[in-house]
Amino acid sequence: MVRVASIAAYVLIGFSSAVAAGPWDGIYRQSPNASCTQIGVNGGALKIEESVFYGVGIACRMTRPVDVLDMDATLYTMECVDGNEADSDHWSERAMMMRDAQSDGIIMIWNGYSFRYGRCPAPEESQ
Repeated sequence: MVRVASIAAYVLIGFSSAVAAGPWDGIYRQSPNASCTQIGVNGGALKIEESVFYGVGIACRMTRPVDVLDMDATLYTMECVDGNEADSDHWSERAMMMRDAQSDGIIMIWNGYSFRYGRCPAPEESQ
């Protein structure tokens, strides 16, 4: 969890700009039985907050959004960092975020790969 926090701090400092809630903000399960309380770890959840995607050991600023015509989807340039500040890799890749038509989740598409993530219940809903 410390590693995810250091990555998050690094991304937020490295990409300082006007920050606003994004259309994809939320916490999403990596798998149907994943824990929604553990973010950024295997078997846990992923988080999108203020247009930053937090995955397992990575954080990506979601930049240059392009709406996809006739689809509930947005294409982004993902400016990513993985590792910690002393030993981090920076990379950029295009990814598309799409609403899941069958659930309250999202589908994330990277070049050649697609992932379906179910939305975690809001904290007040899970009590």
